[in-house]
Amino acid sequence: MAISRVKIAAAALTAASLAAAAIAQNSKNPESLLPPGFGEPVAQPGGAAPSGAPAAVPTGTVQQLPSNVADNALLPAPEPSATPTPDAATLAQYEMPPFARRSLDFVGPTGASEGGLAPDAWGSADGRFLETLMRRLSAPLPSRWLSIALRRALVSQVNTPRGLNGADFAAERAWLLLRMGESVSARALAQSVDIGNVTPKLRDVWMQTALATADPAALCPLTDAALRDDSEPGWVLAQAMCAALVGTPGEAQPLIAEARRARVASGVDLQLAQKVIGAGADSRQAITIEWTPVVQLNAWRFGLAIATGIAVPDSLYQTVGPQVTGWRALAPAIPLADRIEPAERAAAMGVISNLALVDFYGALDAMEDAPAVLSATASDLRSAYAGADVATRIGALRQLWQAGTAPQAKYARLILTARAAGRVRPGDGKDEADRLIAAMLSAGMDRTAMRWRDTAPAGSDGWALLALADPDATGRLGYSQVSGYAAARKRQLFFAGLAGLGRLAPNDIERGAQELDVRIGTENAWTRALDRATRERQPATVLLLAAAGMQTGDWRGVPPDMLYRIITALRFVGLGGDARMIAVEALTRT
Repeated sequence: MAISRVKIAAAALTAASLAAAAIAQNSKNPESLLPPGFGEPVAQPGGAAPSGAPAAVPTGTVQQLPSNVADNALLPAPEPSATPTPDAATLAQYEMPPFARRSLDFVGPTGASEGGLAPDAWGSADGRFLETLMRRLSAPLPSRWLSIALRRALVSQVNTPRGLNGADFAAERAWLLLRMGESVSARALAQSVDIGNVTPKLRDVWMQTALATADPAALCPLTDAALRDDSEPGWVLAQAMCAALVGTPGEAQPLIAEARRARVASGVDLQLAQKVIGAGADSRQAITIEWTPVVQLNAWRFGLAIATGIAVPDSLYQTVGPQVTGWRALAPAIPLADRIEPAERAAAMGVISNLALVDFYGALDAMEDAPAVLSATASDLRSAYAGADVATRIGALRQLWQAGTAPQAKYARLILTARAAGRVRPGDGKDEADRLIAAMLSAGMDRTAMRWRDTAPAGSDGWALLALADPDATGRLGYSQVSGYAAARKRQLFFAGLAGLGRLAPNDIERGAQELDVRIGTENAWTRALDRATRERQPATVLLLAAAGMQTGDWRGVPPDMLYRIITALRFVGLGGDARMIAVEALTRT
């Protein structure tokens, strides 16, 4: 594949607007949800609003890393101060004893003992370089498994890279998590910084995490300090909402009246704030939310509507990017029946696990008034797990698989049925071996899937998936086994996966690269950055660069040579399990 066909490299660093470019993924190129701004142009956290809507990165262009990241004109100007306000710092010292304060040199909610990466996961990577990669990353990613691995890196309790303030670095990580659909993880990361250390940049992102998780009360610890620094409309109204939420409604009404007189906000934005105030004050005043004039959803409208039990019209969800799918799936205030469809899509994105998705349907199955279509799916899932015989269970699995029509829905149904597929004994479902194996591996059940090693016919999809997924592989396949597999595109990805995992001999790798036109030796700014991070054993940096190599809407845009580079790098920095699952996913979703 010629280098001119590589859609992206090096983090899509020519995008003109960081936040909006990250969410404008569908054909309508919707406006960004972040930050709210009450209809104003979308602003970057801590920076100025862009002058216009960005264009998507065109297919076929090769992006280059800037020669001097620090001087890149696309970085926000001016850079937000890394110093918290004196009043906030004084308050924190008064309320928090020294032994309880958290260091900015070591920030994150998930320690290594809890499944996070090691504290030195970013190594000696330049902080400004990492921030630039994060800001320019278009998310969600096409790969579920790469998204899961990147989330793990972003929430890990890690050393702050050189040249950065720990609170600002937490803000960049949380901002990226929001664009990936990971609202809960983003909030946990933002709140892993003590209030007294919150910088203007983190404060801006903190508001977005509070709104994305439909938790306006999370704004309250920062409201007073925010209003001392600026008069952003969101914080002005947050002051009134927080007065009601902490039990002083007598202060809330004058504040909201003053905001109305000052025209801080109007229409649905003001109505939603009043709704929160009414809920916090247990007021009997009825506030009617009028969605008819609203043509664009934003974080403010999403967060406050969900928090107060107001249903957002489906038409408004069409005006935002796919990361909101994750927010919806993770929002417990949304009725269960309305969360099922977003939850399936979020599972394909990597936001929702197999267990969580099954729990959704389990709870739905227990409801007496669930919609008929969803009840039928829940019934099929129950039969897939606990049918009276093998034929009943496999029949239910087929029914569930066939209900998924779009590519993302098909993959989501594999995730949904992973553990039910794992209950089928090898040989009982030979006719469905490929899909049973794919389902198990979609949830990472590699050892369960390997029971089918002697059952899946050589040259089948199931055989190829097991060849990639085998956690104990010691031998190598021959090139003849690769060359006889599937159609050209899948054969290229199969070769790239095996080569990246070291499961082909060097001469077979060279032969396959030539015969299959997979130019694994191509060099550009992205490959050089990835190679450097790999040599220096920086797993978090490798994951971030790997994500930068997948700036495309789906797997059809991921070149095989780029897949080879990603899998190779992950394997060398100790993330072999992630590498195997990404290789399997490439084949499954193609």
